[in-house]
Amino acid sequence: MHAKMPARLIRCTPMRPVFPSLALLCALLLAGCANVPPAPGTGQRPLQTEQASDIAIHALGLVGTPYRYGGNTPQSGFDCSGLIGYVYKSRAGVAPPRTVAQLAGFGQPVKASERRTGDLVIFGAGRPSHAGIYVGAGRFVHAPSTGGTVRLDRLDNRYWAAQPTAFRRP
Repeated sequence: MHAKMPARLIRCTPMRPVFPSLALLCALLLAGCANVPPAPGTGQRPLQTEQASDIAIHALGLVGTPYRYGGNTPQSGFDCSGLIGYVYKSRAGVAPPRTVAQLAGFGQPVKASERRTGDLVIFGAGRPSHAGIYVGAGRFVHAPSTGGTVRLDRLDNRYWAAQPTAFRRP
């Protein structure tokens, strides 16, 4: 009986020190994955795919909200940059710049072929004149003009397709 006892200790003893080390290693690896560095020039961490989807869904939920120049809440109405600011702040904790001209330099440029839900759509050459939130399938949500409401439009619509377009990813 005494001979079995040391054999059992030999088998179990190596596992005890290895398990805490393995657990520590896994914890460090997971912490490293969560620590994504800020995007260059933004000071912000890139949006995760889940956040981008949540942004698109929330923007779609605001379709029909009245347009109001300078508006930035569902209660007061939205202009295009106010809509973007409200959605990004409430769903991702990101506060984009307030004007379309400033939005044109926010985040990182994205090729049209690489756009994804949650990306910004910026319209206009030189000094941009309008912006929206890309929601997928060639569509975007925006607050178009006085007297209108927040709406869903297609990028291939005759009017929007004729506009110079850029995409940005905060």
